[in-house]
Amino acid sequence: MAIRFHYAALTVLLAALSATIPAQAASPLVTQPSYNYRLIDTFEVKGRQGVASDGKYYYVSGSKALYKYDKQGKLIQSNETPFEGYPIAANHIGGIDVFNGEIFVSAENFMDGVGKDIQIAIHDAETLKLKRSFSFEPSSGQQEVSGICVDTDKRTVWMVSWVGEESGRYIYEYSLDTGKYLRKVHLQPPPQWIQGIHYWKGKLFVTADDGTADDDEPDNLYRIDVSDKSYAPVVREKVFTEVKRQGEIEAGGVDPKTGEFLVLFNRGSRIVLGMVKGFYPGYDREISEVYRFRLTPFSAGKQNKK
Repeated sequence: MAIRFHYAALTVLLAALSATIPAQAASPLVTQPSYNYRLIDTFEVKGRQGVASDGKYYYVSGSKALYKYDKQGKLIQSNETPFEGYPIAANHIGGIDVFNGEIFVSAENFMDGVGKDIQIAIHDAETLKLKRSFSFEPSSGQQEVSGICVDTDKRTVWMVSWVGEESGRYIYEYSLDTGKYLRKVHLQPPPQWIQGIHYWKGKLFVTADDGTADDDEPDNLYRIDVSDKSYAPVVREKVFTEVKRQGEIEAGGVDPKTGEFLVLFNRGSRIVLGMVKGFYPGYDREISEVYRFRLTPFSAGKQNKK
């Protein structure tokens, strides 16, 4: 009886004490997603690296090519010699973005997980040909480039690195107008194997190839809440459970006309150190597809439903 009495008394005392302690201000960190993502449809494309839209067309990057599709998913133009005129030799294109009639290309020399000679190449969205380029800043510590986007409000360019360790723990910002390196932002916590980055309505979103395809694990989309600080919190925005077969997520972005989220997925091929090394059972080629999702403000009861 004494033990029960003391326990009950202690419970009452703790409740009374907690009532006298002022409530702490709510944390400004938003840990829930910004949007729900409802799958609309998919369509197959030739490129395997990323997709972007200017509202009129879909632009798709291959490792060594650029493609333009109409809004019905029909290929209407291609540039399969995109490196012509590059001031620094390149053999690999990652994610892309399109802004003000120009395609921003993340380019480098890449082989077996190692990148070098990073540069930002700007192509004409009408002809898909190179217009100009500017190189990255080696002192930033960036070791590879897998994706790129334009912050249309601040007029800056962001790049990401697929290579992990220090290089993959940051995102890298440059001036859109001068090409000058501005800063890097520490991701907390950093997603693994970042493939693409996109800016939409004040937020940055990154795709990460962090699911193990052999174990049927889905890849993810993350939101980065960037400020003027040297670091930024990362929130998981979406788990991609809808794909036809778990494989490799690539870069994506929002169609500014429809507000739909687009993301490119590859399936069928085994990827080792960023390179295709054979195929999974039932496949004799790699299939690259763009997935279109309708965005609506986040509601917990509707998250990730088709």
